[in-house]
Amino acid sequence: MGRSFQHSPIDFRSMPAAIKALVIANVVGFILAQLVGPEFYRLFGLVPAQVVHARWVWQPITYLFIHGSFMHLLFNLFALWMFGMPVEAQWGARQFTKYFFLCGIGAGLLSVALGPNSAYPIIGASGAVYGLLVAFAMLYPDAVIYLYFFFPVKAAHMAILFGLIEFFASATHATPGVARFAHLAGMLIGYLYIRWWWIAKIRVAGFWSELLGGVGRIAHPMPYRGPSRRARDQRAPAGDPMEEVDRILDKISALGKDSLSEEEREVLRRHAEHERRKRTDA
Repeated sequence: MGRSFQHSPIDFRSMPAAIKALVIANVVGFILAQLVGPEFYRLFGLVPAQVVHARWVWQPITYLFIHGSFMHLLFNLFALWMFGMPVEAQWGARQFTKYFFLCGIGAGLLSVALGPNSAYPIIGASGAVYGLLVAFAMLYPDAVIYLYFFFPVKAAHMAILFGLIEFFASATHATPGVARFAHLAGMLIGYLYIRWWWIAKIRVAGFWSELLGGVGRIAHPMPYRGPSRRARDQRAPAGDPMEEVDRILDKISALGKDSLSEEEREVLRRHAEHERRKRTDA
């Protein structure tokens, strides 16, 4: 059964520093664009031809903080607050900020790669915001979101729905004034980063941990919920020490070594000693 995910009322003072800084940067960028005019969009929006031929390498970053209209800005800031708050709370400011720019800059670079001679500026934080939607959906797949404030839908289903909308809109050029591919690219980069790159880091950390005979610590993008009912039903027979070791290592990957109880630490110590004796005897 899905669960509702509820925010406290919007309060700028209570926002985490990372989200607050992004909000301020977007508001300042919007005001400057309104004051300066079209030249500001050409200089600091993402113009693929300028990036490729004139080496305006700052544009894949600065375009994230420029919006064409107040509603465009308002939508992205609302989505940043709605999806960014729980993601930042789960990951922390450093990892959240890294992920935001990874999705946003990556979406911009992919747009440049696909249209290197385009002279039309791409603006807005939508690529990064759609990446945050994917992160939220992967962290809280059963959370209930009220789409357009009326239709209840699970976060995972909403992410899939938005991805399909962006895919078909970009394929059919239904809205040529909207950088649909940048939205889709942000979602794709976010998904691949969480599903594959982060898992690869955990496996590498586990390899070195095993090689050094210890247990390392690595942050995990997904909350630790313990073994599922199906996993519990399929456990190895009672008394199998490796099953317990695997469970503890999964817990460390998700929450870190400090989350272990004394009994779990003792299990790992006994296992490490057993492995050392096996290597010595061999």
